[in-house]
Amino acid sequence: METPNWTTSQEFIFSSFPYSWGESVICFVPLLFIYAFIVVVGNLVIITVVQLNTHPHTPMFFFINVLSFLEIWFATATISKMLSSLLSERKSISLHGCFLQMYFFHSTGISEMCFLTAMAFDHYLAIGSPLQYPTLMTPKLCAQLTLSYCVCGFITPLPKIACVSTLTFCGSNHLEHIFCDFLSVLRLACIDTQAIVMIQTVDVVCAVESITAAMLTGMSCTGTVAVILHVHSVEGRRKAFSTCVFHLTVTLLLFSDVALMYLLFSATYSLFWGTAIALGFAVLSPSSIPFSVA
Repeated sequence: METPNWTTSQEFIFSSFPYSWGESVICFVPLLFIYAFIVVVGNLVIITVVQLNTHPHTPMFFFINVLSFLEIWFATATISKMLSSLLSERKSISLHGCFLQMYFFHSTGISEMCFLTAMAFDHYLAIGSPLQYPTLMTPKLCAQLTLSYCVCGFITPLPKIACVSTLTFCGSNHLEHIFCDFLSVLRLACIDTQAIVMIQTVDVVCAVESITAAMLTGMSCTGTVAVILHVHSVEGRRKAFSTCVFHLTVTLLLFSDVALMYLLFSATYSLFWGTAIALGFAVLSPSSIPFSVA
């Protein structure tokens, strides 16, 4: 049997961006503003304020600091390339650059989900057991949680990235997305059954992690709301609820985007809705996180 005459792609071209200069500038300006807000106004200011605080080593301040640092990398992994693509005529990304973007996007995203879960549990302990809270959430425990969450986040995507990097990409190199993600990249790969099975296995692991994090967050948030409702003072309830309402909103937004992108048959979405959901995940979620920790 003859081997098909395939040409291996060394770069991908994003086909979801506008190609006219006027439309590109119209998209570039608000995206640049959002990126500046996420990095400078949002997270760098939060990190600075936490460092200047007289009690920067309390668990909540510690988690906020790490979450803000991860958020800068999460946004930079995708938005910085989107900005350069909008002003570029070719709108392309190299093969290795695509793999790196996928890795940092998923590793920081998974780590963020873990930290949002930890912060939800921290809220529950702080509101439900204020007297025991200092002895339960010790600096040692915070350091252990941070290490385990980062290890989990930065190791989980590695097998999937390794599998994708072994695939051969042939034919069209036009990526129907605004950044590199697994499903859109796999559509351009030559069929490799063994690699696809391995990737699907890793997908199941990632789905279990996401669902577990969502369930733990939901349980912590439910417990927090139940404790708040038992506070006798109206002012006390208002203050307690205000400490977690933005966190709950951002958590729901992030997990909803994860479910739409990866758990609910994303292959059936049209290009428009796939791009819209991806923008919500990569842009709207990061821009709303500073409010959750304010």
